[in-house]
Amino acid sequence: MKIFLKGLLAVLIVDAASAQTAFEDPPAWAKEVVWYQIFAERFRNGDPTNDPTAEDIEVGYPGFVPEGWAVTPWGQEWYKPDSWFANAKGRVDMAGDRMDYFGQIQRLRRYGGDLQGVLDKLDYLQDLGVTAIYFNPLNDAPSYHKYDARYWRHIDRNFGPDPKGDVEIMNRERGDDPDTWEFTSADRMFLEVIRQCHERGMKVVLDYSWNHTGNDFWAWNDLVEKQLDSEFADWYWVKKWDDPKTPANEFEYAGWFGVRDLPEVRETEYVDHSHGFEFYEGDLYSPAVKEHIFEVTRRWLDPNGDGDPSDGVDGFRLDVCAELPLGFWREYRKVVRDVNADALLIGETWWELYPDTMMDPEPQLRGDVFDSVMNYRWYRSVRDLMKNHPDDNFTVSEFVALQQGFIGNLREGNAYAMMNLTASHDTPRFMTSIFNKKNRNKVDVGPTETNDYKIHAPDAEAFETAKLLLMQQFTYIGAPHIYMGDEMGMWSADYIRRPVVWEDIEYETERIHPFGRERTVDPVAVNAEWRELYRQLAQFRNENSVLATGGIEYVLVDDERELLAYKRFDETDEIWVAFNLSERSQEIVLSVKADSMYFDPLNDRSYESDSRGSLRLELTPRTAIVLAPKG
Repeated sequence: MKIFLKGLLAVLIVDAASAQTAFEDPPAWAKEVVWYQIFAERFRNGDPTNDPTAEDIEVGYPGFVPEGWAVTPWGQEWYKPDSWFANAKGRVDMAGDRMDYFGQIQRLRRYGGDLQGVLDKLDYLQDLGVTAIYFNPLNDAPSYHKYDARYWRHIDRNFGPDPKGDVEIMNRERGDDPDTWEFTSADRMFLEVIRQCHERGMKVVLDYSWNHTGNDFWAWNDLVEKQLDSEFADWYWVKKWDDPKTPANEFEYAGWFGVRDLPEVRETEYVDHSHGFEFYEGDLYSPAVKEHIFEVTRRWLDPNGDGDPSDGVDGFRLDVCAELPLGFWREYRKVVRDVNADALLIGETWWELYPDTMMDPEPQLRGDVFDSVMNYRWYRSVRDLMKNHPDDNFTVSEFVALQQGFIGNLREGNAYAMMNLTASHDTPRFMTSIFNKKNRNKVDVGPTETNDYKIHAPDAEAFETAKLLLMQQFTYIGAPHIYMGDEMGMWSADYIRRPVVWEDIEYETERIHPFGRERTVDPVAVNAEWRELYRQLAQFRNENSVLATGGIEYVLVDDERELLAYKRFDETDEIWVAFNLSERSQEIVLSVKADSMYFDPLNDRSYESDSRGSLRLELTPRTAIVLAPKG
């Protein structure tokens, strides 16, 4: 059962010989990277002097800042209420909902993560084997997640060294006139992050949501004040304008999935996504908002505007991309590639109909829209393979057939550029996802008053399963992705956005359950052994290009014995990977070169094939092995 994607060697030759990527192709580097995702507010507080203040966050959710609010200590127990929680509980948020639960109130928390914290940890990431960083939105915004932009064109004021000075700069600019735009201290610090990443051979990709802004976005504020007289009146989906002749406020608008602090940008056609998603044609309604988006995009691709994009970001991850029309995205690709022919565009592409059906991203991967998407389909199927999902009857051959279908339906370069992820800011952490083995990845993803979702430290079985999954992730077609802190062995449920655990910070022991139920008492610390596994896997992938660009042949697919083995190969190299997914020890036999030595880098062990080319391996229950030719 061999998949040697047609044209692979030709693609490799072209990539090596050409300094510029063809417009329709992903950049060569997209196949080769090990991704690391950073949610900046929760990554590392490198400069407490720039921590958010009540004034910085007051217009965001929930629409008020409770008395006594303060930044939360980094090492505080997650479910422990801050002293100011009592001043928020029972109040009504901007959506009209009463705030009675931890999950609502904790959205007011800030921990002070910033770009200095990123700079402080670049050496750590380099040692881990990271070669590309995907940043969640860094644009200026009142929330902790930054998807509610105040300014798309600026880095958040609290991520840089001079928040007050940055606000002064923002206030004296005209949002619709790029000639007035300056670089704030936070902007300049991000440019330094880019420079230092590039110096280390790391790519930088920045997240944007062009589908909506925040309710304090500069153009939205003008529209709310001036209504139909605003020059930005056609930027948003306004359902009804206020009538100044009446005392009532009749103003109504569309917010992203009804969220009031996320007003939606207007397209040429209104599409209701509440009953499912499908790709659709069209464009943004306002040429002005589109040009503003393009100007912000150019700003970060080539910050000094000299025609050399080496000082800019290497691409963008595009949020809720299925909710914007394909016509816009085709033009967006042209804008991006005109500035940097090697820039990467990654779509979030996820649900067709939540929570059962995921979208086939193929319409976005034909060479005229995106290069890659976040590959949630891979993660769902590999969890099934590891018996870590409600479908316990899922077989090895079903997994292979699914993967062949996924890959075979895509253009070759796009298949290799897929971002294969085990967690993101929108899912439970990897270890908690695995620990709650009967829960799907974005369904029942946290504790409620009625469920038994496990929020405590994962057990040995969960780590055993997770190791199997990681070995598949780092040896498979598509670029492996690490969500920050997963390499530390962190756990958490729907609140994946809890701050990263570092060795130089003291953490309170986890004791509290948000609904008062019994739970284990768990110390919080870095799992050094787990982190070393990530480092070994990333290093092995980085040192063996065949894992990034080679073909794949399934050499053993055995449903009855629950065995899987495949070979990654090109003209000169090969890597063998085998899985025993059963609960019993089993021998497998691989047909390799006769009288040859093979090395297991994860266990520092060698194996030798016999004169007939048979390599016999004894695999203990639920284990995997990776083998490379020795010598």
